[in-house]
Amino acid sequence: MFDSIISSSLTPTIFAVCLISALLLGSIVALIYMFRSQYTRSFAQTLALLPAMVSVVIMMVSGNLGAGVAVAGTFSLVRFRSAPGTAREIGAIFLAMAIGLACGMGYIGFAVLFTLIICLVMIVYNAIGFGTRKEPVQERRLSILVPEDLEYNGMFDDLFDRFTSEAHLRQVKTTNLGSLNRLTYDITLQKPGTEKSFIDELRTRNGNLEISLSLRPQSDENL
Repeated sequence: MFDSIISSSLTPTIFAVCLISALLLGSIVALIYMFRSQYTRSFAQTLALLPAMVSVVIMMVSGNLGAGVAVAGTFSLVRFRSAPGTAREIGAIFLAMAIGLACGMGYIGFAVLFTLIICLVMIVYNAIGFGTRKEPVQERRLSILVPEDLEYNGMFDDLFDRFTSEAHLRQVKTTNLGSLNRLTYDITLQKPGTEKSFIDELRTRNGNLEISLSLRPQSDENL
């Protein structure tokens, strides 16, 4: 059951079995990924088709070292031109590629077993909320406009000590033809519901110029 079905030569029957197996397993992976997850239609379809495409490539170069090196070089030139994917999306792509590799080598039994185990673990992790923070997330992105001639270093430190547990200056950018500086901080509030008091205190320091406080972009999930 767990031996490779590919013999010395690739026959149409073996090719069809490997291809159909890869398509079915890819569809299972896509369905599991779509369970309680945000996704796009194009990504779901790509995830379902990727194992079949990888398996065909592996079957075509099987036993040919030169062709295998050429294909590896081709894959190294491929780059996604869309926005960087999240860690979950990258993991799903690697899962689909691993299934395609197993099917392309003819190890259908191992491919099925691997798919079932990983998909079961994914369902369990989603059900138990594995990796979810227990406490409310108070991470924020703070943007403050200050006059260009204002010395801002240390100016808000006492407020950060009172209202935040962490505060890091992320960016300083000039705006309004250089007459203003925009300071961008990544902060973590100590307590929920203190945003208004925090902003009111900041307004007294920056001359009542623009202040924005928003959720911090989850760029740390990207790879």
